[in-house]
Amino acid sequence: MDICDLAPGYVRAIAPYQPGKPISELARELGLEESGIIKLASNENPLGVSPLAQRAIERVVGDLARYPDGNGFELRQALTRKLCVAPECIVLGNGSNDVLDMAARAFLAPGLEAIYSQHAFAVYPLAVQGAGATGVEVPAKDYGHDLAAMRRAVTGKTRLLFIANPNNPTGTFVEARELEALLAALPQEVLVVLDEAYGEYLPQSSCYDSIPWLSRFPNLVVTRTFSKVYGLAGLRVGYACASAGVADLMNRVRQPFNVNSIALVAAAAALKDVEFVRRSHELNLAGMRQVTEGLKRLRLEWIPSYGNFVSFRVGDAAGVFQKLLHAGVIVRPIASYGMPGHLRVTIGLESENARFLAALERAIAR
Repeated sequence: MDICDLAPGYVRAIAPYQPGKPISELARELGLEESGIIKLASNENPLGVSPLAQRAIERVVGDLARYPDGNGFELRQALTRKLCVAPECIVLGNGSNDVLDMAARAFLAPGLEAIYSQHAFAVYPLAVQGAGATGVEVPAKDYGHDLAAMRRAVTGKTRLLFIANPNNPTGTFVEARELEALLAALPQEVLVVLDEAYGEYLPQSSCYDSIPWLSRFPNLVVTRTFSKVYGLAGLRVGYACASAGVADLMNRVRQPFNVNSIALVAAAAALKDVEFVRRSHELNLAGMRQVTEGLKRLRLEWIPSYGNFVSFRVGDAAGVFQKLLHAGVIVRPIASYGMPGHLRVTIGLESENARFLAALERAIAR
């Protein structure tokens, strides 16, 4: 017998997460110059790294022979000051993916269930399957979360319910009052994981603060990341806020030293860079208008987005994706999200958005 056959069936059945294609990989495949390729596939910040974070990184690179602070004291203190939550209510992760997985490992087991929406972030079913639990996918409503249907899907076996707000890859948004109503209606034994990776991109009229809800709903976990608006995707650092008891359980399954030294200091510094976040937000709003007006001009249907990306329908999505690659433009196919006719494009710099739209126009004209 092959030793691999002895691994649990639910592990062997996992289809690994497929990230956006790196620039270096496309350059190798097609013989293109890396400098001539633009990547609009992974919802990264086109402005790069926060200047305050960059300076903090430069100060600590000489001390990399030491292990990082396994408790992340300085970053947790910085988050405490910014969010007004107790340090014992914060869980640090190697990206927010890590804390999503911690929630699943802390609260799921074979025989239990977790609920998530159709077209929601691919990590949710992966985390559930990795814990040996059963995933329950609820059909989407207008490409977004159908909270009423998700509530009806709860059974005695349900222990976790994932909500992405805004949602990736569709960019849809759930109003705060609807979220509060769901939290109030759910049984206390169902842990709600509210994934706010793109929350900093919300327009002012849609902004809400979920952190105060933690005092009213001990079954709530709020997850956030430094990979998007803060421009630290390469350092992989995120966090969760939860009740002290829930945070304690998540920390019990957290790997030692899961956030590296550079990530810890860079994230703490980035939290202070209000100007960088403001510039990133404004650039995204302008870029979203530029891209959606271009899609409208090309007579393509898109999903209104509250994130830093937009998903649009195009006839032969796989074929158009390949044509864009040959033009040196990387976007994201989302057939694996049940949307084979759509592509997702990250909002980039004005010049990158213009190049994407020009390449897209040529690709659909052929």
